[in-house]
Amino acid sequence: MRTYLRENGLAIFFGTIFIGTLTAQSLAGQRLVSAEQREHGGSAVSWWDYVTSPDFWGAVMENWQSEFLQFTLFIGATVWLVQKGSNESKKLDDVGIETDEQQEVGRHTTPRSPRLARADGLARRLYENSLLLAMGLIFLATWLAQSLNNWRTFDEEQRAHGDAAVSWGRYLLDPDFWEKTLQNWQSEFLAVGVMVVFTIYLRQRGSPESKPVGAPHDETASSG
Repeated sequence: MRTYLRENGLAIFFGTIFIGTLTAQSLAGQRLVSAEQREHGGSAVSWWDYVTSPDFWGAVMENWQSEFLQFTLFIGATVWLVQKGSNESKKLDDVGIETDEQQEVGRHTTPRSPRLARADGLARRLYENSLLLAMGLIFLATWLAQSLNNWRTFDEEQRAHGDAAVSWGRYLLDPDFWEKTLQNWQSEFLAVGVMVVFTIYLRQRGSPESKPVGAPHDETASSG
C-alpha cells in the first residue's frame, strides 16, 4: 500500500482535493440558494435537490469545459509552436509531429512500448493522437452540458419574470451564455500564457515544471 501511494501520489492528491472542493462547492451553493429562496418568501432547498439542479451543474460545467479547452489547445499548439527558453515548449528544432524514431513507433518500438505503438494504419493514427482526441471530446461534452444546464436555468428565470422561454439554439446566441463562457476561457488562456513565459526566467527546485535552477534562461525544454 505504501508503494502504491508513493507511485500514485499526484493522482491521489489531486483526486482527493477535487472531491473535497466539489463537495464544499455544493454545500456552499446549497446554502446560498436556500438563503435567496427565503429572501423571496420561498423555502430552503435540500442538498440533494441542489446538486441535481441545472444551477449547480451549469456552474460546475462552466469550469470543467474551460479547463479541458485549455489542455486541448495547449496539447495541439505545442506540436507546432515553440517558445525559446520555456520549459513548457519542446526543443526549437523539433517542431511538428517528429520522426518515427523520435516517437518510438513502428519498427522503432521497444519491448515495453504500448501495443498500439507497433500497429499500422488507422489504429496507430488514433493512438498517437489519443490524448488530443480525448481532451477535445471531453471539452465538447462538458461545453454541451454547460450550455444545456445554463439554458434550463435561464428559462426558469425568464418564466419567473413573466417572459417567454427560449430555445436552446437561441440561448447559444444570447450574451448570458457567452459572458459565462468567455470569462472562463480568458482566465485559462492567461494562466497558460503566463506559465509559458514564467518558466523562462523563474525556477522551482525539484519540480519537473521548472528548468534546473542553474539552467540558462534561453535553455528550452529542459526539466529540473
